[in-house]
Amino acid sequence: MKLTCLDTGGDGGYYTPASHLLELEGLRILLDCPIDLSALTAFSPVPRGASYCDAGDLIRAVPYYRSPAVVAAAKAGGVDAVLVSSATGLLGLPFLTRLPSFASTKVYVTEVAAKMGRLMMTELVEMHREFVRCYGPDRDQSPVWMEWERLKKFQSVLQKIMTEEVGNNGLAALVPLYSLENIEACMQKIKHVKYGEEACFNGMLMLKAYSSGLELGNCVWTIKGPRASITYLPSSIFVSAHALDFDYSPLRGNDVILFSDFSSLNSMHDDNKKMGEHVVNETDIYLASDSVFSSENFFRDDGTNEDESIKYLCSNDDIKEEIERISFICSCITDAINSGGSVLIPIGRLGIILLLLEHMSETLLSSNMKVPIFLISETAEEIITFTNALPEWLCKSRQEKLFSGEALFGHVELLKQRKLSLFPHLYSKDLLAAWKEPCIVFCPHWSLRHGPAVHLLHRWRADKRCLLVLEQGVDTELTLKPFMPLAIQVLGCSFLSGIKVGKIDPLLGLLKPKLVLFPEGQKLLSPAREKQPWPFLYYSKGKTIEVPNMREEFEMLLTTEVAFGLQPKQLDKTTAVARLKAKILLSNGHYVLAAAKSQLHQLERHLLHRGTVDAGLVQSALQEKGIVCSFSADADISAPKDRERTISITSPGEALVKVASERTTIYCDDEKIAEHVYDALRSICSGI
Repeated sequence: MKLTCLDTGGDGGYYTPASHLLELEGLRILLDCPIDLSALTAFSPVPRGASYCDAGDLIRAVPYYRSPAVVAAAKAGGVDAVLVSSATGLLGLPFLTRLPSFASTKVYVTEVAAKMGRLMMTELVEMHREFVRCYGPDRDQSPVWMEWERLKKFQSVLQKIMTEEVGNNGLAALVPLYSLENIEACMQKIKHVKYGEEACFNGMLMLKAYSSGLELGNCVWTIKGPRASITYLPSSIFVSAHALDFDYSPLRGNDVILFSDFSSLNSMHDDNKKMGEHVVNETDIYLASDSVFSSENFFRDDGTNEDESIKYLCSNDDIKEEIERISFICSCITDAINSGGSVLIPIGRLGIILLLLEHMSETLLSSNMKVPIFLISETAEEIITFTNALPEWLCKSRQEKLFSGEALFGHVELLKQRKLSLFPHLYSKDLLAAWKEPCIVFCPHWSLRHGPAVHLLHRWRADKRCLLVLEQGVDTELTLKPFMPLAIQVLGCSFLSGIKVGKIDPLLGLLKPKLVLFPEGQKLLSPAREKQPWPFLYYSKGKTIEVPNMREEFEMLLTTEVAFGLQPKQLDKTTAVARLKAKILLSNGHYVLAAAKSQLHQLERHLLHRGTVDAGLVQSALQEKGIVCSFSADADISAPKDRERTISITSPGEALVKVASERTTIYCDDEKIAEHVYDALRSICSGI
């Protein structure tokens, strides 16, 4: 088995999850196929009039998009299957499936992640059209800005968003965006799965998806083959405020865990002390919210009681902290509205948007504020409708609301009261008629390079009463560069994006793997190796590692026909042995012995003998058959029984029998006499 980490993600793993190439049982499996949308920050937003400031060294052209997973998979010559763990892990798939070498590739993803991914890809293409309308369609050849002389101008900005060196090799991962037709063709290759549903790939691997808790439809994967069982563990949350909780129980006992949660790489804990600060600066305002209230590692030893570990892992602390963050954001929004300013929220996380809407509903009700809330997106109506039709994918508390007749989310009440309005475009007639400031606007895109957020930020950037809510994890200086100078307040927020460092060790203690594949960059955050019964093998981006075989033996199943045809012979109290002629097949991840086309009749087949033969018994058996024999004259009678003994036969013909612990050999020129001697030996041996 081999593993190659193709990309570690650009923001801790939510918008750009890590991707890997796994080679197992002669098959290539791509684990997630995202787009690194942070590459968008190297491009300038579409200019609208002279009021837009000079973008400096930003690229004024149709954006190219970065997808290292696609480039690496193409270099590998194709992949047999793709396992997708989230909607964001699906965004690069049309790049892959439009290549001829991927015509037969199968893609596995949960129903909800596939639906959300399709909507996100469609919206991305629609927003991308702003650039196409401004600069013209993409050409077949490389764009002018990629020419080396012009590239020098953009070298500094490209190096900020790319880990590779800028140049022809470094720019290989930048590709033009796909089309709506590519998206539809890509979706045709997808096989939808439900949580816990078993899918068989190529008769060799059994695939199952389980909830990761991070977002609606997100999952962890188990891959079980005849010689190994693997857990692919991307970013996960044990207890969620909206999605189904992390289902870790089915992951227990798997041989290998591929730990691919890079959320701990975010330096969120560095901003804890800034929680609640309100520093206003005309050029660069960045208010940091609390991301992880406690950054202390909590490591348990091997003797930790399992119940205590489960209680710790599944505590509601994560939800409480997330709700505190949401409440803090809502209080900042209220302050901005009370001062007469509007609020722009270009956050792309569906779960966070739903929670913000829910808590804003409560805030507006308690404060008796009347302020319009707009959700502007090409897919806004479809997404909101979709979230009300998937109760089985929601956390238990949301499911209980369904049975009690309550709305699943708070935005339902906002829609009924017409406090929340959904519009596909910023300049739609209905929106212009309903527009009123101050207001609260949720819209794409978090990169601040295309979509309604660009135009609204330009409208409000000089108003210090207004508020921009950004998510940390991107280069803020680069993101806000086209809009400088700024007077608008900027609130930087970090949300829980995966397993906290202190919970890694207790989780591994519950799962009890034989081997953990862990990111090299998080080595200092990993549990102490000397305290763990399982080894760690560290991987890094762009390098292929050999994963040792964790099973010396593997099980083999019998078909019913073969099982009923066996005639076992008891060798001792614990062992029975039977003889069969069969062929080996692969079925549902197991080796199976099936009946051969032709079976020898019991009387026709040559018996196989087992066990050690006593030389004294051989002599007696030969004599009973009328064969004259004796031990060789040079034989040592006192020698150990496991020493080779030789018996000389003189009548009815000459022959020699050598008896050793591992084998008995008959030497004879006469075939009839040899058969006679063999019959004597067979009478004292156990044959099958």
